[in-house]
Amino acid sequence: MLRVISYNLRKNHASDELVDLAQDSEIDMLCLQECDAAELPDTVGHLHLADSTKGNRLGLAMYYRQDRFTALETKAFALKKSMHDRMLAPAHERLIATRLIDRETNRNLAIASFHAAPLTASNSLRRKQIHAAHVEMLSMGGELVTLMVGDFNYPFFRKNLTEHMNKTGYDLTMSDSRTYTRYKVFKGHFDFATSLGLDITNVETLPRGKSDHMPILISAEYL
Repeated sequence: MLRVISYNLRKNHASDELVDLAQDSEIDMLCLQECDAAELPDTVGHLHLADSTKGNRLGLAMYYRQDRFTALETKAFALKKSMHDRMLAPAHERLIATRLIDRETNRNLAIASFHAAPLTASNSLRRKQIHAAHVEMLSMGGELVTLMVGDFNYPFFRKNLTEHMNKTGYDLTMSDSRTYTRYKVFKGHFDFATSLGLDITNVETLPRGKSDHMPILISAEYL
């Protein structure tokens, strides 16, 4: 079983919640969005920092259990830019992925933290970003086992996205309840998981903290 949390920190506001979140949930990996890379600690509870993006105003980061995994490499990737990105430059890199060996099972996998273009962009652009992110993860080599989690910014017309994922061989899994409820009118599922070679047994929305997103806890097993 793999246990991974994805959390959009809302411009790093929720960073002081991470130690308790990691320990209470007994997770293997922690995938962050909208974090301040310069302020990230080397460890969060029992998790070690794999790496973080460096060129972003709103950064991404990956933490993992060193007692279970060997991290082979971590890479950050730039994806197709929206007009919002071009005008305001909030995020040059929208994907960070770590390739690991799971020493408990001797499996080779890639896990990634993803932050799609904001709602001002089109769903078509976000689908292109998701597809490009999957291609980049597979380019890291190893077995075809991947898990990509994060803020997909895709609360509407998700059926089209699910169909698109299925056509490309990936599963898309939403959490058991909405992950964004900051505004009375604008709310929904924003935070997802896409996977290849894994059985996602559960995606749980965790209680709200200081962020406008709720963290999600993904439980998965190898196929």
